[in-house]
Amino acid sequence: MEGKLRCISDCTINGLREGGEAEVKTVGGVITSLVRKYTKKGELMATFVLEDLQSAMEVWVFPRTMQECGHVLADDAIVCVKGRLDLREETPKLVCMEVRRPDIAVDTVEPMKVVLPLNRLTDETVERLKRVLVDHPGDSPVLLGIGDKLLRLPDEFNVDSSNGLCAELRVLLGADCLS
Repeated sequence: MEGKLRCISDCTINGLREGGEAEVKTVGGVITSLVRKYTKKGELMATFVLEDLQSAMEVWVFPRTMQECGHVLADDAIVCVKGRLDLREETPKLVCMEVRRPDIAVDTVEPMKVVLPLNRLTDETVERLKRVLVDHPGDSPVLLGIGDKLLRLPDEFNVDSSNGLCAELRVLLGADCLS
């Protein structure tokens, strides 16, 4: 589950703190300490703590976002929050622009789909891709998309995506290599 959440997030909470205030990032974790409250104008908003395995951060959900996404908020819910860091106060906060519950199945082994753009299809890239996959052995089969073809790689390339594989693939192949 942690690996799947990492694959659909841009960074961890600690990584978010290292970024700039204007950057919009997506980070995943578990909602704790959820509080719904009303603004002076009588509009519903919420605050909660988002926790991943290393850290935690307060998240603010303002009324407009609350109207659109508030129905997914619940204590102990696993969510992905898209937002920007607010550094105006001593303790950084994440201002939520979107929140969703990702489809994460805990007990199933789903294939990992990797897209190799045609403009990156070189012998060197293929060899580096093989090395990255072999360095992350696991149970998930790998589907490789090249152009309009989708190939299932041999079982020797099955992977465990929970240990940094997604980040390595994004560096090697580009941001849109996973689907």
